[in-house]
Amino acid sequence: MTSARQSTPPDGATPLLVTGFDAARRMLSERRTSKILDAEARGLSPELGDAMLRMILFLDPPDHTRLRRLVSAAFSAARIEALRPRIERVAADLLDAMDRLETLDLIEAYAWPLPMQVICDLLGVPTDSREEFRTWTAIVAGGAAREHEQPTQLTRLLGVIRGMIADQRAHPGDGLLSDLIAVREEEDRFSDGELTSMVFALLVGGHETTAGLIGNGMFRLLEDRERWNRLRAEPGLLPTAIEEFIRFDSPLATTTYRAAAETFEFAGQTVAVGTPIDISLAQANRDQRRFPQADRLQLDRVENPHLGFGHGIHYCLGAPLARMEAQVAFGALMNRYPDLDLAVPAGELTWRSDFMHALSSLPVRPRGARPHQE
Repeated sequence: MTSARQSTPPDGATPLLVTGFDAARRMLSERRTSKILDAEARGLSPELGDAMLRMILFLDPPDHTRLRRLVSAAFSAARIEALRPRIERVAADLLDAMDRLETLDLIEAYAWPLPMQVICDLLGVPTDSREEFRTWTAIVAGGAAREHEQPTQLTRLLGVIRGMIADQRAHPGDGLLSDLIAVREEEDRFSDGELTSMVFALLVGGHETTAGLIGNGMFRLLEDRERWNRLRAEPGLLPTAIEEFIRFDSPLATTTYRAAAETFEFAGQTVAVGTPIDISLAQANRDQRRFPQADRLQLDRVENPHLGFGHGIHYCLGAPLARMEAQVAFGALMNRYPDLDLAVPAGELTWRSDFMHALSSLPVRPRGARPHQE
């Protein structure tokens, strides 16, 4: 199996497609690549391009190193662990609302709102703006299919974010945004533009992948009752199972933009400067050379160095939060609804057509909820 090859999509560009696990891991750490976007060449609106160009996700060292250092100081392990009681309350409230329904869409009722509420709480998004934030972020993350809506919605989204920053700069709170405003290293601190892009990235990216993880994982449990019964009988397997859900159904199937910053040799090929590089996390995570029985979901797979959260300097900052949210979400749902079942045949489910590998919906029947205990 070839680990890296040229592929020519309909638009005529010729990116390098990296698929094997070892090759993907190496490319994720390759210093001769760049994440800096050419916003104009990619057809981004001026406002979206400006917001994205400031994102830590699309920066190279030393700018990336500086921002990563600053945000890591605010996004500490202690802060993430302190969120657990709040995440548990959010899950309980969502499950309470589900108790009254005979059938429901688990994506809409649970997988999507849980991480969205958590990131909004973390950033201090005003309660009366949260439904709008949900709409705006869905449109902005919708890719080409919704590009005609993006300029207007992005302007509104960025306007609210700037208002939040101004308000919390004047009246500091105890949330992550106030911490980001306050954090400094010697005389260095975030500019308002950097803060705006950071909040934008956290809102757009801080819930989509986690929602995909929860939805995809629940589907894999419900399509095979043996998996469901085993995980209920062995709740200690949950952290291991979550890693396997990420490997088996990576919500982010391919990496975000990167290109060769200079000409270099890779996997027996010459990669010319400027060549776009697509790294297939989904294929790397199913590489039989790294994962025995890679196409089989194993809840107890112990050695699981998947690339679902990336690798190298751009490894996902939110990975600890995503793992905690998933642990709470799965545990609370399985405990409340031991007889949860699919409401439609698995073959009728559809998957999203944008950049996310995630279900469009997951109709379920809650059945026989256990009483909620505080």
